[in-house]
Amino acid sequence: MTQYRSHILGVGSYLPERCVTNDDLAKMVDTSDEWIRERTGIHQRHIAADGELTSDIATAAAQRAMDASGVTADQIDLIVLATTTPDQTFPASAATVQANLGVSRGAAFDVQAVCSGFLFALANADSLLKQGLFERALVIGAETFSRLLDWEDRTTCVLFGDGGGAIVLERREVEDGDDPLQGVISHHIRTDGSKRDLLYVDGGPSSTQTVGHVRMSGQKVFKNAIVNISNAVSSLVEECGIDINDVDWFVPHQANQRILNGVATKLGIDETRVISTVSLHGNTSAASIPLAFSVGVQDGRIKKDDLILMEAMGGGFSWGASLFRL
Repeated sequence: MTQYRSHILGVGSYLPERCVTNDDLAKMVDTSDEWIRERTGIHQRHIAADGELTSDIATAAAQRAMDASGVTADQIDLIVLATTTPDQTFPASAATVQANLGVSRGAAFDVQAVCSGFLFALANADSLLKQGLFERALVIGAETFSRLLDWEDRTTCVLFGDGGGAIVLERREVEDGDDPLQGVISHHIRTDGSKRDLLYVDGGPSSTQTVGHVRMSGQKVFKNAIVNISNAVSSLVEECGIDINDVDWFVPHQANQRILNGVATKLGIDETRVISTVSLHGNTSAASIPLAFSVGVQDGRIKKDDLILMEAMGGGFSWGASLFRL
């Protein structure tokens, strides 16, 4: 039986044009630039324009990933979109992205695991490619998270923003003698539903027939994030038989600079090996990992053959890590 391995061909990202600074927010709620920076490391966030949908953001990011990969629409046969903010309850926003891009074959579906969504989408797409069911996949994280915010709640509205990022995955046959630490290597994804009430939205089609707003127990989320992410990273590198110091770059979910620093400290990782872009766009939920990955590739820090580890935690609680060599 033919064995396959997934390889990342390219990455792309998109941020809405409107940029809202901390000073802008200070005119709306009782907060300040200093208060936000000290607690989160966030300087600004991007907000989708009126009428700009999650599918629009996802389409723009996906097209840039395809351009970077040299791949055309007729070569894509799988789209997996991670989002918490779909255009509609159904159909999947991935179906709209498929139509927008002119992809005419294969499958397209959404994955919902909040801030961990991109890792769950990546694990799904990787598994489907390895089974030989598809040839090339777009894995996208895109959000219009601003539409879930209570703009009078300073504990949440200062944290989040909108944006999108995407990668192109291609399956390749595994040949005798191939290094197992090539392409997409492995994933570690988990969920603990008993803590779902610590980070949630107080609305939904089944419960309230409304969209609702984000509600969060900040300190409890912070503590769980550091523990869960650290455990996921440690478990993954152990399962793959590598030393954590062999990883060239860590690309975390961009939730809060203090969480990024806390995980790095707990794992003994030099912070110079951590890609941080949270100051530029805040927490963009499922979009934040591919946004950070895109920045690292574009500015030349992340290079071909680098060993990359992505990690995240989000509502659910959901969390995980993925390891690959570019």
